Amino acid sequence: MTGMPYDISGDEIRLRIRLSPGARKEAIGGTWADEHDRLHLKAAVRAVPEKGLANKALIALLAKRTGVAKSLITLESGSTSRSKTLILPREAAAGIDMLMRESG
Repeated sequence: MTGMPYDISGDEIRLRIRLSPGARKEAIGGTWADEHDRLHLKAAVRAVPEKGLANKALIALLAKRTGVAKSLITLESGSTSRSKTLILPREAAAGIDMLMRESG
């Protein structure tokens, strides 16, 4: 199993997320391993998975929790899947590590 739910390449971080849309409350925490044993950071948003609403809510939640502007976070893959890969600037690493520590 890969030790972190992200990979750093140059000035970018590729963050793997397992999203639960339509949740009662918005949260980020915990990890989930896929069939290839790659870790994903778990996230939940209230928005429903229609017309990109859950993806937009995820980006807003990540921006708020990592201190990175929403405009600097992009969805690389998984637009219609629960498993997503997002690209964030390298400066977000400290915020992501903090989320990992908080989730235990």
